[in-house]
Amino acid sequence: MQLTGIHHLTAVTANAPGNHAFYTGTLGMRLVKKTVNQDDVSAYHLFYADGLASPGSDLTFFDWPVGRERRGTHSISRTGLRVAGEASLAWWKERLAEAGVTHSDIVLRDGRATLDLEDPEGQRLSLIDDGGAGESHAWAGSPVAAAHQIRGLGPITLSVPDLAPTDAVLTALMNMTRVRDYETPGHAGSRTHVYAMGPGGPAAELHVAVEPDLPAAGPGAGGVHHVAFRVPDAAYQDWVERLRRLRIPSSGPVDRYYFRSLYFREPNGILFEIATDGPGFAVDEPLETLGEQLALPPFLEPRRAEIEAGLVPL
Repeated sequence: MQLTGIHHLTAVTANAPGNHAFYTGTLGMRLVKKTVNQDDVSAYHLFYADGLASPGSDLTFFDWPVGRERRGTHSISRTGLRVAGEASLAWWKERLAEAGVTHSDIVLRDGRATLDLEDPEGQRLSLIDDGGAGESHAWAGSPVAAAHQIRGLGPITLSVPDLAPTDAVLTALMNMTRVRDYETPGHAGSRTHVYAMGPGGPAAELHVAVEPDLPAAGPGAGGVHHVAFRVPDAAYQDWVERLRRLRIPSSGPVDRYYFRSLYFREPNGILFEIATDGPGFAVDEPLETLGEQLALPPFLEPRRAEIEAGLVPL
């Protein structure tokens, strides 16, 4: 049983219109699904991805009226977004400066050229040179030229106070391999450990920073809710049974309509999801017009008028 990479990452915004403007306008990602949180239909769930809404390219947001995240450990602390080459990073540095976006210089981190930035709510992101390896699916409607568009997610960075219990789950339960480590940026004495899921490179890596001297993070806008890992559709039930057999408390099977999910927390309290590649976001609207209308799974469709009345237009 092998995870095949990062499936999606879900973060929190308190400003859906501003979030939409930044991720589609400044970052040039495609809004591929405009729906609601299935457990709280008063809130948008916005999915940004590549031109084909590919698994592994989804950066998603719950829209909740909350204050800012309190940064700390026991958290997902940074989200990697892959681009193809150092020339793209140089282009992005200029674009971010012109747009007034908080960003760093281009640095070499874990052997890859990297440019850190923050969205308007303090969401911590990194543009990472993936060398152009693997498939990419540009979006023709993006304000960013195809050569510089975001290709997908990864790596994702966690912060934990104690590596051992998280390591046990990543290796013994999730079959990841610890492959190397490097000094945690901006945190002398801390090491970040890299876990790989097969041969997928940065799209299939989880980085775990050990930071015992930090306070516990507090949830809020600019923070991350959970990270999801990819599995083939046919392997989903095997993962359900694996967690059950090992007595790992979990959500049990959850059908999100666009994919099937399984949620559990690792020992340092970070929420993990296992998610299938299919059936995908084109199951209820044409690929060409994804994200243009509010999409609701069938069980919520009878409540459409009520739900639409409670949402702020983007």
